Amino acid sequence: MIEELEWTPNLVLVDDEQLVLSSLKSFLSLETDYKINTFLSAIEALDFIEKNDIDLVLSDYLMPEMDGITFLSKVRKFKPEIPRIILTGYADKENAIKAINEVGIFQYIEKPWDNDDILIIIRNGLEKQRLIKTLQMKIREIDKANSELDGLQNEIVKAFV
Repeated sequence: MIEELEWTPNLVLVDDEQLVLSSLKSFLSLETDYKINTFLSAIEALDFIEKNDIDLVLSDYLMPEMDGITFLSKVRKFKPEIPRIILTGYADKENAIKAINEVGIFQYIEKPWDNDDILIIIRNGLEKQRLIKTLQMKIREIDKANSELDGLQNEIVKAFV
């Protein structure tokens, strides 16, 4: 039986528009207990993600420092298990779909977004992350049990040799 992994999800939101960040953070703070970290700078967000345990990243597509696809591909390089979501305007839909296929984006969300849809997408991404963490925990438990069994086997062999 798999025991439930208890954790408060830690999200990173990146957009060059403060209004978008404030709107998303306010909505998610009202609807969830997630820890929300917002960044106007993709470079600052990358630094934060490298140094912290993050469960999901949501990024705008068009940003001045670095586009969202480049940003999320960098996130993927050092934390590939984190679900990555891109927020895009209608004109960027083709690039978003390309990003899903080439960069491994979990999902894309079109602007203007529907709050219910964004909440479902984030919850689905976090459920994926929870399952990955639970699987990793079980693999560590199995590795430890195998190591203990190997030790016991060696002791039994020594006792009969």
